[in-house]
Amino acid sequence: MRKLTLLIFILANFTFVQAQNTEKELIQNTEKAVTKINDTIEGEGWKKKGTVSLLLNQSSFNNWIAGGEDSFSGTLGINYDFNYKKGDLTWDNKILAYYGLLQTKNADFSKKTDDRLEFNSIVGKKAFGQWYYSYFLNFRTQFSTGYIYGQDANGKEIRTERTKFMSPGYLTTGPGIYWTKDANLKINFAPLTSKFTFVDNAYTTGIDQATGLPYVDGDYFGVDEGKTMRYELGFYASVYYRLAIMTNVTAENTLNLYSNYLEDPQNVDIDYSLNIVMKVNKFLSANLSFQAIYDDNAYQGLQTREVFGLGLNFGF
Repeated sequence: MRKLTLLIFILANFTFVQAQNTEKELIQNTEKAVTKINDTIEGEGWKKKGTVSLLLNQSSFNNWIAGGEDSFSGTLGINYDFNYKKGDLTWDNKILAYYGLLQTKNADFSKKTDDRLEFNSIVGKKAFGQWYYSYFLNFRTQFSTGYIYGQDANGKEIRTERTKFMSPGYLTTGPGIYWTKDANLKINFAPLTSKFTFVDNAYTTGIDQATGLPYVDGDYFGVDEGKTMRYELGFYASVYYRLAIMTNVTAENTLNLYSNYLEDPQNVDIDYSLNIVMKVNKFLSANLSFQAIYDDNAYQGLQTREVFGLGLNFGF
């Protein structure tokens, strides 16, 4: 009887231990499944991030024999991404907005150091491997009036209005295919891309304000006399590459290329931007912004812009 009781006791304990182990395994497996589901949910849907930056530069001179002029400049910028992913579908969007002014002590006018409003959007559906069928849209213009500066007969500084909001304004869009390794490297090819250039017909009618001569077709961003739009059809390619140069130093590169099939396809439009952020702490950084543009419809030569200074950054 004792042996039977002992055997029942051993079997009961073994069954209890097995039940506990089974329960633990069930709980662990359930937790793993829930975690996997949560990871999948978090990996999909909308992801949003952005940075507001304020870049400042200042110089002051007093009895400085080598010469110099007091100046102050500031640039306010927004870089905002809102991206969507679900299954084999992706949709990436970016807004860039920058505006900066420079004021020097002896200048009659404040001058812009930056003026940029740009929106980029690309929808992709997975084709194979890391390739996606895509459709992209790029829009860019400026916020305020741009001037050409000079001097009158008495040496006084004067300025002539040359550009303003939506003059020019660019809309580039078309289907294509793009390759992406991760969020830091993206390449897009669009062989049938439409490009629209919008201007105010006040700049294309009558006398050219910049030259003082009658307007000639194409002189103002390639737009014909009295017109407000220029249409182009061509090949578009873009590359986005972000890399960490060293600890707390990152570089963001964007290169856009466009060739117009309808006129002078050998004259490839180039738009390259470089933004280097040297992070000091959560809020402070040294920022270098560089942009180079070649567009023979806008200017017969290379346009460059560079701004460097201490930045205040706020993420959201």
